[in-house]
Amino acid sequence: MSGGEHVSIWSIPERQGRGPRPAYSRAQITEAAVRIADADGLEAASMRRIAAELGTGAMSLYRYVPSRDDLIELMADHVLTEMDVPARPTGDWRADLTLIAENTRAMWLRHAWLAGLHRPRATFGPNRLRLVEFAIGALDVGVPIDDALTLLDMLNGYVEHVVRGEIEWERENRRSGITPELWMTRSGPYVRELLDTGAHPMFERVIRDARLPHMTGEERFRHGLERVLDCIAGALP
Repeated sequence: MSGGEHVSIWSIPERQGRGPRPAYSRAQITEAAVRIADADGLEAASMRRIAAELGTGAMSLYRYVPSRDDLIELMADHVLTEMDVPARPTGDWRADLTLIAENTRAMWLRHAWLAGLHRPRATFGPNRLRLVEFAIGALDVGVPIDDALTLLDMLNGYVEHVVRGEIEWERENRRSGITPELWMTRSGPYVRELLDTGAHPMFERVIRDARLPHMTGEERFRHGLERVLDCIAGALP
């Protein structure tokens, strides 16, 4: 590749050639960026802000992390260290996938800025590779690899959709001061008007019979997760 282009930050050695020992490490820069993003959002984690926290100049950090895309890649991989999964699958695929799903939700709730990342290209940092090995290994039960990937996409899609919703609800609560309970109470008169028309029988069924709107976030997540795992079970030999 020309012009200093690279596939990902992982393709560049942290220390290149000889010379003085680096004053900082990628890990220090990444950890500072994560702290800032946790406190003030992803946009706040600029090279200037990180440099100020480390007590150096912003330009000096580009020797370690060439671009913002590289920084975000490092951050997204770094938080995966919090995923507490065994070195190898246990042999119980349902328990293993449940562990992945629960860890992912907890990680996203701790680092809400993850909900703003939409990165279509797969990156393969060391922590993501560790999880790839564990997750695909959990479904190594006689299904074609493409099926295993599709089933994991289904699981990950569910987890990310639900947790993004939880994070957005919390942000909206802070912005407006209106809790989900208060929002439902205030919506009551309009909902009753809709029900009185008799024109929306499925919506009426939701309002009268559904338990999900009244569950805690944890309960809703668990309910949906069990349904997704049931679907995966139906695709396994």
